[in-house]
Amino acid sequence: MSEGNSAQSMNAESNSGQAAARIPRVTNAGTMKGEMLYRELGSTGEQVSVIGLGGSHLGRPKVEEDDAIRLIHEGLDRGINFLDNSWDYNEGRSEERVGKALSQGGYRQKAFVMTKLDGRTKEVATNQINDSLRRLKVDHIDLLQHHEVIRFDDPDRIFAEGGAMEAVVEARQAGKVRHIGFTGHKDPRIHLYMLEVAQKHGFHFDTVQMPVNIMDAHFRSFSQMVVPEAVKQKIGVLGMKSFGDGIILKSGAVQPMDCLHYSLNLPISVLITGIDSKMLLDQAFTAVKDFKPMDESAVAALIGKTEQVAMSGKYELFKTTSHFDTTARHPDWLGADTPAVQKLSPQLPG
Repeated sequence: MSEGNSAQSMNAESNSGQAAARIPRVTNAGTMKGEMLYRELGSTGEQVSVIGLGGSHLGRPKVEEDDAIRLIHEGLDRGINFLDNSWDYNEGRSEERVGKALSQGGYRQKAFVMTKLDGRTKEVATNQINDSLRRLKVDHIDLLQHHEVIRFDDPDRIFAEGGAMEAVVEARQAGKVRHIGFTGHKDPRIHLYMLEVAQKHGFHFDTVQMPVNIMDAHFRSFSQMVVPEAVKQKIGVLGMKSFGDGIILKSGAVQPMDCLHYSLNLPISVLITGIDSKMLLDQAFTAVKDFKPMDESAVAALIGKTEQVAMSGKYELFKTTSHFDTTARHPDWLGADTPAVQKLSPQLPG
């Protein structure tokens, strides 16, 4: 190895070591029951499977409805109890498929059902909640999350008078929703701002969902910045984008088990992963079976594999581009400005 390459390698080890020191770790993998590990969901008292079945993949056109329903049923039968979804996934098809699966054979009783809404106004959010309840064929949603908090104005809009939080809290009071959280994938500072705004309004989130992956450690790191704060506030952490929709694997730097084990090693309650085949379902169960908590040096070695390719966020497109920002393509899903904003500025400039 040349002096230049040697120095670069030593620098990578140093940087990865520093990052690993700031990334929280589990010391206990969870409680194993059958094939699945379970962890506490923040301070809710709920026990959830460490693997969550991603809703987006289940509704994709290439997946036949009967196959999606079979995957849901097999996942639930083998111990996955956390089902992820969103009002906007595949024009409602993802929620509809989960609803059909849950309406059969008592499967609703096996599932902790989560979905998300995009609306930023009370009126739009209320309509989306009712849509989700109808599609999912349930009388209540176990966890409802504000989706795609990816702009610094999202927290202010959600918590404003006439904002979406009013609809969500009213739904909880009416028994339509049990727990409340939020999601985002753009910048950890926006997540921290959302938590700050919530505190100012005297509100405590039950969950927060964010990218938790092997490249995140090196670029706008949710693992370093948001996970510790969520743990401090006893908020359940939901990890996502462990493969970045497969893009992280295209780097050639890591294998699927590296990605899954890195994410499971953080104090997350659930790792939501896209599963659209029996092979991927089995892969998730294998990751759980083989997982052992890693110490700081093992984490440093693991994230060291991705350091050189992760620094610019090239493979985390959800952070660096609008490619995954569905609300950027459909701003109408968010709703109009609140009446207070419209009163101050009735017409948009330009």
